Amino acid sequence: MKRKKTKGQYRTRTHLIHGNFESKKWDYNHHVNPPMSASAMYRLNSTQRGAQGFVDFASEAIDESTHAPIYIYDRLEEPSRGMLEENLAYAEGGEMCLTFATGMAAISAIAGLLCGQGDEIIAHQVTYGCTYSLFSSRMPRFGINTHWIDLNDEAALKAAITPQTRMLYFETPINPTLTLIDIAAMRRLVDDANQNRPEEQHIKIVVDNTFATPYCQRPIELGADFSVMSLTKGISGFGADMGGAVVGPRAYYNRLLLYRKDFGGVLNPRSAWNFLVYGLPSLATRFANQIKTAHHVAKFLREHPKVDRVVYPGFEDHPQHDVARKQMTNYDGNFAPGNMIYFTLKDAEMDGKQHPKVERLIDYLADSAYCITLAVSLGYMKTLVENAYSMTHAALPEDEKRKMGMEPGGIRLSIGLEDWHDISEDLRDALEQV
Repeated sequence: MKRKKTKGQYRTRTHLIHGNFESKKWDYNHHVNPPMSASAMYRLNSTQRGAQGFVDFASEAIDESTHAPIYIYDRLEEPSRGMLEENLAYAEGGEMCLTFATGMAAISAIAGLLCGQGDEIIAHQVTYGCTYSLFSSRMPRFGINTHWIDLNDEAALKAAITPQTRMLYFETPINPTLTLIDIAAMRRLVDDANQNRPEEQHIKIVVDNTFATPYCQRPIELGADFSVMSLTKGISGFGADMGGAVVGPRAYYNRLLLYRKDFGGVLNPRSAWNFLVYGLPSLATRFANQIKTAHHVAKFLREHPKVDRVVYPGFEDHPQHDVARKQMTNYDGNFAPGNMIYFTLKDAEMDGKQHPKVERLIDYLADSAYCITLAVSLGYMKTLVENAYSMTHAALPEDEKRKMGMEPGGIRLSIGLEDWHDISEDLRDALEQV
């Protein structure tokens, strides 16, 4: 009996669970879950087939959506990873996706693909510590320099653009301050800059979507050229695997595939399978609940007498709440401000170093809290806390961090799936220590 609805008529949340069963990456009909692949190389039944596989790889003449690939070697292409990439591209609203061993491998790949010797990157002045290190220490060795500016300052952005600019890079929400950048506004400014440039010199917008995940925000739909993310975080949800992804226009797929082949950093098939079977299918359910809990916990913190400031995009008094409501929405169009909270304590400011109050609070949580874990990652089922100034953003120079608006006493919370009462009570106990 023929079903009344076509596959395309089902909602995105349902698609994340059931995936793409018409994938050409693997021919299977009876598995409820996709099979797991675990082979570094693949049997070839003839020299001709082997030769054809190399001809087909990253070929502009091949339509990946209709062509069954000839698998040769894991570093080139692999079925579990290929199916994950199809589903991630769909989740992000992009035409193609390529996955990598880590989020930093994905960021390195898109920067290396878009920029060459003599080219320049413009990046927001606050970014993840490892990204800062990559752009400030590693890329200059290849003749690629980065200008760090406040992208919410339109005049500063316009002044920073030069004929050599090839990439505009930023996170939104920004790690850890939860400042937002208006993606549509960046699109308008970059379009103006690109007007008199040949296509090969166009500036491309790359957005790190790790904090929001595609459940809360789809940068490409908002005007970005590429969305990058660490799959280790919200997509995984369980903290058991590392991975990264680049989502963007199909025209860049083969070039990115060749870059990955040559530079390595390929996502492990077992990790790809876990993201495909556990991560993406549970993404909507996890984040819908984590967002609700984050609202409760952020409200508790804001009302506590020892807390000075709470930054959460879901609050109406967030400086960019209008931007949050415009671009942080779930697949049904409902406001989805995410699961990250940033807060500071009263009378806990010291010049250039962490205040003892902050240290006592975090150490108490690490030693005595049951449902809050001191760890540097985010997006998991478990609630995690860290001091970004001294941990994830340690690579940034001290004076630069202060100029960027980062506070030594800033505390970052990634809200998990525990009962919000328990999270709040653990925080209350910790706040009694300061």
